[in-house]
Amino acid sequence: MHIRRHSHENGNPDKNISGFSRNVTGPRTRRWRIKSGMTIIFLLLLILPLHTTRAAQFSPEEIQQLKTVDSDHDGLSDYDEIFIFPTDPHNPDTDGDGYSDGDEVKHGYDPLNKDPNKKLVKSIEIDLKRQRMRKILGPLILAEYPISTGKWNTPTPKGTFAIRNKTPRAWSKQFGLYMPWWMEFTSQGHGIHELPEWPNGYKEGQNHLGTPVSHGCVRLGIGPAKEMYDWAPIGTPVVVR
Repeated sequence: MHIRRHSHENGNPDKNISGFSRNVTGPRTRRWRIKSGMTIIFLLLLILPLHTTRAAQFSPEEIQQLKTVDSDHDGLSDYDEIFIFPTDPHNPDTDGDGYSDGDEVKHGYDPLNKDPNKKLVKSIEIDLKRQRMRKILGPLILAEYPISTGKWNTPTPKGTFAIRNKTPRAWSKQFGLYMPWWMEFTSQGHGIHELPEWPNGYKEGQNHLGTPVSHGCVRLGIGPAKEMYDWAPIGTPVVVR
């Protein structure tokens, strides 16, 4: 997830800001060119700092410290308030709706919007290369878990999907096994689930997490699978990349 933000939108790089013809070479024109050029340089010196990323304003040590500090005691770290949302790290209720920023985020609401119907969007991101799943709320990464996706001949499809259906304990007739905390996300039957179990009680080992060995589904470990199942409603976006 990208956390860098610009404080203002970048201008159009193709815009012609000189406004002068190259064919005019008189002394007065040259003086105007020099004056105009110096004005532009002065303006750029004022504007460019506004385009620097917030991260560039802090040293790596300061950034790490911000992750451990909650100046306004609202339940969000100063790092989250400066870089992620961004809320006011010195005001526990940035939008002034009577609820602390941390409580609003905890319950899925936007801490920058007083509208009680405005909730942060939940999403799931699956990184095939890193074999990791991210649990995302709005701009905030809540957690990251190791997974096991499809092996080379039964790959997990890339793309943007959504949770289609859920069941606590799905049965695979094709492979003769149970898939706890099942959440289907493609029309072809790919799903997110806990490490599979066989009728004789055998359960696939945790050591497979981090390695693509499945038949195309996304396997999670014991604990994270139920957590994601309880957290993600039907319709939650799933991005596989």
